Amino acid sequence: MPIAATDFHHVRLTVSDIETSRKFYDDVFGFEVAFEYDPNADEETKKSLWFLFGGVIYKFPGGLFGLRPVAPEDDAFDADRSGLDHLSFGVDSYQDLQDAVATLDRLGIAHEPIKGGGPGLAILEFRDPDNIALEVSGPSE
Repeated sequence: MPIAATDFHHVRLTVSDIETSRKFYDDVFGFEVAFEYDPNADEETKKSLWFLFGGVIYKFPGGLFGLRPVAPEDDAFDADRSGLDHLSFGVDSYQDLQDAVATLDRLGIAHEPIKGGGPGLAILEFRDPDNIALEVSGPSE
């Protein structure tokens, strides 16, 4: 019998620089922090948050999204290697996609134009500081 999965619970990306990645994801998405590593915390707290590996986990209506800062500084994402191809965040409307374009433009983040991603679907593609391929997906016009 197959596993009865109904949704994703969480996704965590491995990043090379936690400060740079946190600024990017905070500025672009503004997700609420669920758990974060504090180097000044007492030892008991640090032990209880071992699973963060010095990173952060955000929460948003789609689940949990984490950043794990253990990649070598000179490493970079490659969608053509085994593993992640891209990560897509959903929005409710085409206007939300247009608003995402405005946000990326305001932040100076390069992106593709909104384009069709399949029947009834539109996507906006861009990259994070580690070159991880990201999308915002929503209904087409």
